[in-house]
Amino acid sequence: MSYDLAVWEGDMPADDEAAGAAYDALYEQYFENEEQSPTPRICAYVDAVATRWPDLYGHDAQLFPLSNGLIDEASGPMVYFTIPFNRAEEVSAAAAHMAADHGLICYDPQWEHVRPAAGHEH
Repeated sequence: MSYDLAVWEGDMPADDEAAGAAYDALYEQYFENEEQSPTPRICAYVDAVATRWPDLYGHDAQLFPLSNGLIDEASGPMVYFTIPFNRAEEVSAAAAHMAADHGLICYDPQWEHVRPAAGHEH
């Protein structure tokens, strides 16, 4: 079982409904159609997440020769990643804070709401 988060570049949605619509459109454009190289800001965020949790998102070429780590889950201005359920509370809260620090939107597709980080409420 896992917990998923989507993080993307863009203006802060007005509410959770607008965030859900933005999430659906971005996911369809960047993951259901042809994937694109991640943007520099998404790359920086992915690097920060992989550095913070190398056991979850780091890249070990010997263990996973066909994977580039979490960056494989990024396309254009969006990254969609899973968190092991037993680490969901810890990782999702910090990942939301890191997204805000990078000027990104963090969205919880399970509960269909934006994940504001402490100190970054709007």
